[in-house]
Parts: sequence; structure tokens; C-alpha cells
Amino acid sequence: MSRKERSIKITISLCYSYKKTMRLRALFPLFIVLITCFATTSWPAEKDSEPEILAINILLDPNRIMVDAAIAVNELLRSNYPDGFALDTSHAPHITIVQRFVRAENLDKVFAAVSKVVEKEQPTQLDLTATDCYYSPYRQLGVVGITVQPTPELTAFQKKIITAVDPFAIDHGTGASFVPRQDGGSIDKQSIDYVKVFVGKYSGNNFKPHLTVGLGGQSFAKELANQPFSSFRFRANSVSIYQLGNFGTAQKKLWTSD
Repeated sequence: MSRKERSIKITISLCYSYKKTMRLRALFPLFIVLITCFATTSWPAEKDSEPEILAINILLDPNRIMVDAAIAVNELLRSNYPDGFALDTSHAPHITIVQRFVRAENLDKVFAAVSKVVEKEQPTQLDLTATDCYYSPYRQLGVVGITVQPTPELTAFQKKIITAVDPFAIDHGTGASFVPRQDGGSIDKQSIDYVKVFVGKYSGNNFKPHLTVGLGGQSFAKELANQPFSSFRFRANSVSIYQLGNFGTAQKKLWTSD
């Protein structure tokens, strides 16, 4: 290659490098803007996913004798207060044994623990007695239910269920732990607090088994509860675990011994 040719080649190379450098210089302000944006942008911090917490009710499913009696009273209450809940598949008639908050990831362990107690204690063989109706005021309404006579056997069964579930129970939960309300409203604080304090306030000597029947106007509900009541005997068909809805209703069946 001649000196002249080498000179031309070097000149062309320098021109190319110069043009490339100029293009990069032209893009430099854009690089600065992009780097600044990334540096000053607030990115949401990654959160550890919270384990789902459920409010559950471990309960007795009463036989047809009790269910028919409860439905009859429920229909009277709804004739007075149509917005009250019906006793149906989403508001199952039941007798609460215990209510707890548990993590959804531990549900299978809870089912197994309860199943073991049920198999040993055979609560469906217990003879239970409905003694009367009760009334309790609730805001501008009245709650009516059927009282079940506590027995040493039923109280002992409750104690064993509490002990079996205790390793998986937690002390806290929120409205999100319940089945959402159909009207989109919030879960009542009273419903949440009831689960939190259940073991401490409503077990052992304080266990008052009952079946909540429905809601009515205060005067109507009170008068209905004070009507003469013919005591009757019944049994449970099965033991079930439900996710709770508002007002302690048994709304979503999760497990049953039947």
C-alpha cells in the first residue's frame, strides 16, 4: 500500500470515529435524563405475601327436629323484618362449639385434628335438649335463638376440640377473614371481636350452646321469645367447619364429618 493510500485510509477512519463520537455526544443528554428518572423514581417495595387468615366456626349440624323448629321461628321473624337472614345453605342452622382464627395454610391440619376428636368422642350420639327461646337486643333489632341445655359431655367435647385446634389458632384476624357480605358492606366489629374472645369468654363454665334463629324488630322479637316453649330433644347429624360470615353466620362449608 502506498503512502498516499495509507493516508486516505487513516483519514477515512478518523472521520468515521469523529462522526460516531459526535452521535454519542448528541445522545449523552438523553442518557442523563434517563438515569435521573430511574434514580428518583419511587418503586413500591416488595412485600412478603401475608398468609391468608380465616375466621372459622367448628359446629354441630342439628338434625331435622331442631332445624324445623328453627326455620318456623325464622319465618316469623322475617315476616316482621324481611331484611333478616334466612336459614339456608349460606346461613346454615348450627350450634357453635368454638370459633377461632386460623391460617388457611393450616386448614388440613385443623380438619385432621377435629376429625380425630369427633371419631373418638362421637358427639352425634349425644342426646341434646332445646329448653327455650332467648332474646338479645342488637342495635335497633332483636336477636332470637333457641337455647340448648349444656351437659358435661357436650362441655367436655368443646374442651377437647379447643385443645386439638389450639396449635393452629391465632389471636388476630380482620374483616377480610370472613366471607364477604353480599351487599359489599363491612364485617361488623362485634363479629370480629366475638371470634377473638370466644375461648376466653364462651367456653368451659361459660359455654352456652344455642342456635341463633334470626333477626326481628326489638318489640316483636322480644314478644316472640317470651312465648311458651315446649322443650324437645334432638341430636346432631354431624360436625362441620365453616368459614364465618357477618354476624357469626355459618356461610361457607369447609369440612364435615358426615
